[in-house]
Amino acid sequence: MSVTEKRLADAIRVLSMDGVQAANSGHPGMPMGMADVATVLFKDYLKFDPAAPGWHDRDRFVLSAGHGSMLIYALLHLSGYTRPTMADIRNFRQMGSPCAGHPENFELAGVEATTGPLGQGLAMAVGMAMAERHLNATFGDPLVDHRTWVIAGDGCLMEGINHEAIGLAGHLGLGRLNVLWDDNKITIDGAVSLSSSEDVLARYAATGWHVTACDGHDFGDIRRAMDEAMADPRPSLIACRTRIGQGAPNKAGSHKVHGSPLGEDEITATREALGWDLPPFELPDDVKAAWAETGTRGKKAHADWQGRLASHSDKDEFERRMAGKLPAGFSIQSYLDGLIAEPKKVATRKASEMALDAINVQLPEMFGGSADLTGSNLTQSKDQKVAFSRDDYSGRYVYYGIREFGMSAAMNGIALHGGMIPYGGTFLVFSDYARNAIRMSALQRLRVVYVMTHDSIGLGEDGPTHQPIEHVMSLRMIPNLEVFRPADTIETAECWALALQQESTPSLLALSRQNLPQLRTDASENLCAKGAYTLVTSGTAPKVVLIATGSEVEIAVNAAKLLEAQGVATNVVSMPSMSRFLAQEEGYRASVLPQGALRVSIEAGTTFGWATITGTDGINIGIDSFGLSAPAQEIYDHFGLNAQSVAARVSAALV
Repeated sequence: MSVTEKRLADAIRVLSMDGVQAANSGHPGMPMGMADVATVLFKDYLKFDPAAPGWHDRDRFVLSAGHGSMLIYALLHLSGYTRPTMADIRNFRQMGSPCAGHPENFELAGVEATTGPLGQGLAMAVGMAMAERHLNATFGDPLVDHRTWVIAGDGCLMEGINHEAIGLAGHLGLGRLNVLWDDNKITIDGAVSLSSSEDVLARYAATGWHVTACDGHDFGDIRRAMDEAMADPRPSLIACRTRIGQGAPNKAGSHKVHGSPLGEDEITATREALGWDLPPFELPDDVKAAWAETGTRGKKAHADWQGRLASHSDKDEFERRMAGKLPAGFSIQSYLDGLIAEPKKVATRKASEMALDAINVQLPEMFGGSADLTGSNLTQSKDQKVAFSRDDYSGRYVYYGIREFGMSAAMNGIALHGGMIPYGGTFLVFSDYARNAIRMSALQRLRVVYVMTHDSIGLGEDGPTHQPIEHVMSLRMIPNLEVFRPADTIETAECWALALQQESTPSLLALSRQNLPQLRTDASENLCAKGAYTLVTSGTAPKVVLIATGSEVEIAVNAAKLLEAQGVATNVVSMPSMSRFLAQEEGYRASVLPQGALRVSIEAGTTFGWATITGTDGINIGIDSFGLSAPAQEIYDHFGLNAQSVAARVSAALV
């Protein structure tokens, strides 16, 4: 007798409730409620091969409602992935188990994205769908022809990023994207009606999506809705009407099953109701065998794809891009040599554009964009004349619209998909809109590049609403995020080169609006690689070391000249990356910041954190208030950020 789909789904339910109960922590309600939908998806629709979880043409499955992580852990275990093992599931949410409280892409193959911050999983899936279409346009159906599936909850659809993400997906016509909405009408506080009365399907339809609904506990109706979605050329939202905690006789349908263990009594009652008479973490042999069979369904498709890849003319290039490796011989040295021969005084945002012109022509995987600030961020290179659109997915530049958060999450999805290097721009002050997605870039170890321009009071008249103060330093606090603030054309190009070399670290370039002189006269070595270096050396042992970043390096150089004229031996250190410098061995750090010299930091932003570099007996020159609306130089003078004021303050400290 064959195992029923209901029985397969019940295996998910019991593993979910048992895992949460053992941890005494977690969310059993969503996995139990969506078990039927997930069973149909994995059994009959999702293209995957557990024996080759990195298969490039697999379907992507994103559990956007990451709090229901036991759903994906159960699915991966049951369908035949090497991990999680049953021992891993027993140790759900415990130290050392890959079954973390929320799914983490670096812990388990089959977890395509780290989710938990609601809405971002769906938004990252938009990026995955964009990547699929672009690579399909580049390499064709034989190599790239897959779908992106999402399970999302009410919270994912309520978050503001959902508006940004679905608007972008609808505009781009991403018909390979299908979202399964767990429409259980429950949030942590209680019924959804406590906080929301919107017509979700109408909202999605208004953004260009195909929408449909199904009974999330009727296997035939689930299939009908999935078939309908797959047949429609638009992205699809399927409202799966479910009962949270389905199977629990006393708590199902209540917010009480959302974020708490069922409790021993309710688990016993659930086992009885389901006819499940085995102890926790034990499965019937016939259920295990039936689930294992679902994992073999994709083997033929995978083998056929391998055959197509082996004979494809672009095999080597496709594999290089998907591996995330830069092409042999990639270099921007000739561009740097040209700058040395003909120095340029330009804003570092312009220097970034110039560097991109040299980079993008060599790297077809570069995929740029801006949140409606292309002309200000200067993120579109000369060879990106074709925009990525529903009419031409081969384009390498995206007009994201005013969607900073959505853009950043989409870039994470593009990077997670593989085969492309996404970068995107906005004003640095608006990094606040994108901040959690930037944090998720770092947490997920993704090569994403954020081009953040107008990085200080140097933007002038737009005033304090647009002038970053705390932003650069606060971004430096995010683990595994490389924050670069280059001083000129050479440093900007060097920072771009470093960003591209880092396969598992995102980078953020903080770039000026105002023109800056080219200070470097040699580019034979990437001096930014160590985070900081001595730009100007005094003829004798320095009494003062001026440490500056970005646009303030020019101020430091001029202040040093004034101090030298007073007989004060002064070195100037440019520090484009504080984190890189702090990671250097002690000998190098001591050579740049010698003991005994007065250390002075200069940055047009908060002074908070600079004592790490200068010591408590150093001087930190910056801005610890909001900015002003005025011409840039007047604001700099107001805050004492000019060579004369810096030199005077240093001289006073030496008396």
